[in-house]
Amino acid sequence: MSQLVALSLSIALLGGVATFLLRAIGLAVWAAFIAWACFFHSGGDGKALKQTIIGNVFGCCIAYVALWLVVASPLGGSEAGIAVIVAITVLVLCLAAHIPALSSIPASVYGYASTVAFFLLTAQAKAIAMLTDIDYHTNPLLLIVLSMIAGALFGFASAKLAGALAKKA
Repeated sequence: MSQLVALSLSIALLGGVATFLLRAIGLAVWAAFIAWACFFHSGGDGKALKQTIIGNVFGCCIAYVALWLVVASPLGGSEAGIAVIVAITVLVLCLAAHIPALSSIPASVYGYASTVAFFLLTAQAKAIAMLTDIDYHTNPLLLIVLSMIAGALFGFASAKLAGALAKKA
């Protein structure tokens, strides 16, 4: 079987498994799939797994800081202030690429965007409560970090399974 067919079958099979498992424990399937894609975008190997997890988690953390600044600082009260907060935190995110472990800017951006997206999809009234909640179902940092790590691991597993399937053919 060709590598493309093997990878397609691997991702389809593990995509179904991941969806079932992640939904069962309350993680964000969509964030896991973003990290899964990031894994392949980063090379689809052991190095890519490391870059994906570190970059996604770093981006989630920087977004978490941005969200705190938006909800708890005077700057967060205006559109211009929010834009300044985003500009500063994204600058930090990009400049951190000078550090080899944080060199994958796309991986960091995926984590940042996913964390903010989850936060924005929830009621604004819950903003501060969500950021301080230790429940991973509602805290954007915890939910997205765990979901993205799971997605990267499923990406790694699907690459290994595809390799095994392709060798059998």
